[in-house]
Amino acid sequence: MDPTNSSPSLELKFCPAGEGVNVRDGTVIEGYASVFGVVDRGGDVVARGAYAKSLERLRSDGRSVKLLWQHNPAEPIGVWDEIVEDEHGLRVKGRLLPEVARAREAAALLEARAIDGLSIGYRPVSATRDEKGRRVLTEIDLWEVSLVTFPMLPAAKVGAKTAAPPADGALRDVLRALARARRGLAEGLGRFDH
Repeated sequence: MDPTNSSPSLELKFCPAGEGVNVRDGTVIEGYASVFGVVDRGGDVVARGAYAKSLERLRSDGRSVKLLWQHNPAEPIGVWDEIVEDEHGLRVKGRLLPEVARAREAAALLEARAIDGLSIGYRPVSATRDEKGRRVLTEIDLWEVSLVTFPMLPAAKVGAKTAAPPADGALRDVLRALARARRGLAEGLGRFDH
């Protein structure tokens, strides 16, 4: 898919990270960037196998999924060394680069649990609707996995117990901020010519 083509637009999905995103030695991070079969606050569900074609295309083209800070394409903070689908979801393992100031800050924030979420930037390739009208993403073109402050799923926390969702006003503010971040990411990706 042409990254300069704005249709379909890049979407962001915040997924559970609390089931195993860990930081080791201040730089190694690993966990799930996406969990299958879980409904997020946007009403979407990711189906098993949704990433398979995208991961294969990335491997065959010699490209990688970017590790960004808060979906900002101007702030890569590390590299993903492994991205695989398993029976549970999309498992990621990577390194924060200590030579990058924001990566050092991210490591400190992760260790202090001041941030604790993962989020994907993607384009939906195919989807269906289930019996409850929810969008079930069956094929996803994966672009990036970011460390984020606000995950979309209440359980999307790094090593934390399930938290209560924010109040409506706070959620509205978060969703507005995410929409701005999405526009910025889409504009940033539009500047690259693959």
